[in-house]
Amino acid sequence: MKSKETNTTNHKPRLIVLGAGESGVGAAVLGKQQGYEVFVSDYGRITESYREQLRKSEILFEENGHSLEQLLMADLVIKSPGISEKTAVVQQLKRKGVPVIGEIEFASRYTDAKLIGITGSNGKSTTTMLTYHLLKRGGIRVGLAGNIGRSFAMQVATREFDAYVLEISSFMLDDIYDFRADIAVLLNITPDHLDRYDYEMDRYVDAKLRITKNQRSEDIFIYCKDDPEIIKGLTRNGSSASSYPFSLKEELAHGAYLNEENEIIIKLPKQEKFIMSINDLALQGKHNVYNNMASGIIAKVWELRNETIRESMGDFVNIPHRLEHVSKISGIEFINDSKATNVNSVWYALESLPGKIVLIMGGVDKGNDYTMLKEMVQTKVRGIVCLGKDNRNIHNAFEEDTEIIVNTQTMSEAVQIAYHIAQKGDTVLLSPACASFDLFKNYEDRGDQFKEAVKEL
Repeated sequence: MKSKETNTTNHKPRLIVLGAGESGVGAAVLGKQQGYEVFVSDYGRITESYREQLRKSEILFEENGHSLEQLLMADLVIKSPGISEKTAVVQQLKRKGVPVIGEIEFASRYTDAKLIGITGSNGKSTTTMLTYHLLKRGGIRVGLAGNIGRSFAMQVATREFDAYVLEISSFMLDDIYDFRADIAVLLNITPDHLDRYDYEMDRYVDAKLRITKNQRSEDIFIYCKDDPEIIKGLTRNGSSASSYPFSLKEELAHGAYLNEENEIIIKLPKQEKFIMSINDLALQGKHNVYNNMASGIIAKVWELRNETIRESMGDFVNIPHRLEHVSKISGIEFINDSKATNVNSVWYALESLPGKIVLIMGGVDKGNDYTMLKEMVQTKVRGIVCLGKDNRNIHNAFEEDTEIIVNTQTMSEAVQIAYHIAQKGDTVLLSPACASFDLFKNYEDRGDQFKEAVKEL
């Protein structure tokens, strides 16, 4: 596909978008609206709905491979967060001096809305959705974007909001430079995606702390004071923002903490104190106390009424594929936690569920260290059903901790075997600790197949 001439006096800046998924197509539409000459390039096949959107917006595109000559003519490149900066095409662009940024960075340049950025190894989606729920209930015109919902760039191009709640992964943070969150949240940091960071934990921690990198004194940084990696990272990187920590272990002058009566207390300067029993939270489990604290601080920063916050925390319904109740059959609960793609997420899932559990896990192992699950498996897990092409690491990790470890190759088989292992009062939990793409398109496909298999029992 030939590009337009670039040596005219009225040359529009040329924007190349790498990857034609939700974020890429949104960035392309916003780019065109802002006066760029846009070209979209995808290494794979573009989904029909996105292809139609690009045609409708009169944006040129290619699929099933990159035309390097086209790409090197760019003035600016926006890449999908899934594309590593180590790939040959990104390296060549950088060698030529072409700026390569992410959709979050690009879209933030064209909106005056307040930006709430939420990151962490676990709980991002839940906290993002809960915060969105709180602000919407509080009457704020709020958008939901980032790693969840519709493209941030597309919403900036087509909608008007006072604020955006953005779920931001470390991959997205790698591609920000000037992006500045008015409110930044760092929930926790545990080993995840270390293959992307040359297996150096400090590099992963520093990536997460980019969420507060460009903040100023008038901005807010909310973080977990109980997380040793965050505390270590802050001593290296610091933050210029006003900080509100949250903790289950100590009382804090400002921020959120748990008192001896198991009540969440949120104290911000010049505001009425917020108090709520953890027994009244819609989301149960220790990790969800942290998630509610973070969202609650955001709501207080926005000066929402305590009653509104309390009601919202009490009636919130979690997102699909994250500790999602599917069905109860013969006294056995079935829970879909397909979004748990790392070991820490599985620990949280096991910790939050009562009784004995039959755990379905496995997939593409990202260099997982299963040590932190061993005690939980010994005390709570009746059996493990492995679902993946290579289950050796799971067998090696848990063969001494549970009597039953079974290999399966399809979701239907995994669910049927788990059902036969389980006893009345047990929970069958799909919480894989691994990526999904050995047997499934993505974690949503894996979770949907789980729900379908449960229906067929």
